[in-house]
Amino acid sequence: MEPITIRLRFKHETTLPLDQVLTTYQVALKQETSPVTGFVANNHVYLRIPAKDQHFWSPQLNLEVIETEAGSIIYGLFGPRESVWLMYIFFYTLLGFAALVIMIMGFSQMQLGLSSRILWALPVLALITFFAVMTARTGQKLGKDQMNLLHQYYRDILGKCESLKVEY
Repeated sequence: MEPITIRLRFKHETTLPLDQVLTTYQVALKQETSPVTGFVANNHVYLRIPAKDQHFWSPQLNLEVIETEAGSIIYGLFGPRESVWLMYIFFYTLLGFAALVIMIMGFSQMQLGLSSRILWALPVLALITFFAVMTARTGQKLGKDQMNLLHQYYRDILGKCESLKVEY
């Protein structure tokens, strides 16, 4: 089984100045033939799959461009859309809270010498959590081609840059 990567991050150093990087993306995203949509705001670039090609598991790429003495550093972050990310965070929080309440009640009843059958709900919660993790992994695999498209688009736009140092 592959290691679980929740939100893949990377770092890219370029000799291009901050303004040129942002302008390059701004111009490229306005072209009608662009396979990716998005926008530039402050020193951030947001790359997304076009609405007609999106599905529930479609990823997005957020870039933060920071100016340095030698040019710029671009920090990239792949992740799901905000709605999917929020849904999973809410679901995991709900499962964790339910497990905490069940453990408090079950172990309190056990200490008092009462029936602590409620603790049998913990394996059920663990099974639900496992199912949630597996659906997230399946979603990552379904969005892999689109993630590669976003990364290739990102690389193509800055492909003219001669000093390309990417760290994963």
